[in-house]
Amino acid sequence: MRTYKTVIWDLDGTLLNTLVDLMNSVNFAMRELGYKERTLEDIRLFVGNGVKKLVELSIPGGRENPDYDKAYELFTKFYAEHNLDNTLPYDGVLEIISELKSRGVAQAIVSNKVDDAVRKLNEEFFHVDFAIGVTDLLPRKPAPDMVLKAMNELHADKETTVYIGDSEVDLKTAENSGLDVISVLWGFRNFEEIKEYGPMCTVEKPNEILKYI
Repeated sequence: MRTYKTVIWDLDGTLLNTLVDLMNSVNFAMRELGYKERTLEDIRLFVGNGVKKLVELSIPGGRENPDYDKAYELFTKFYAEHNLDNTLPYDGVLEIISELKSRGVAQAIVSNKVDDAVRKLNEEFFHVDFAIGVTDLLPRKPAPDMVLKAMNELHADKETTVYIGDSEVDLKTAENSGLDVISVLWGFRNFEEIKEYGPMCTVEKPNEILKYI
């Protein structure tokens, strides 16, 4: 079995359960603009490609809706103030991060959240070596650019780096980055929803990750 020296983590649905706060932020925008509110299941299926895509999928007509920009503005402002109301790490995640630190494994978070939020959430919960989110400088996942940026910061190579995420976006990101991948099944996607994307291996609990690292 390959020995990994670096782990690249996805954030939402992998390390953090953010669904309720995302739903509440979407529904604040929908209420303000007079649109139907979205369910938790709607939000689960809409996340993974960043908040602009989340708002696009949540508002009727998507980006063609003349209220789209206002909805995004309302969502962003509300989420900035309420993104920790209900958000917590999944059970067992902090212990695995701590164990990997003790083994000397370098760790980074790469997320399609905005960069400032990703860095703040890392400081709040995880304290891994590097965290990066979406900016105007690099394309979002599944493009490999943010992953490669994180690897460069950690002086990591592809042969000893593994990507860990929960969704089809993460599987595509790992493929585009040339990395092995572990898919977690406790997040925003189940096995049936990702199986067509060919997960290399799957885990149902965080401690199972240690079998592969």
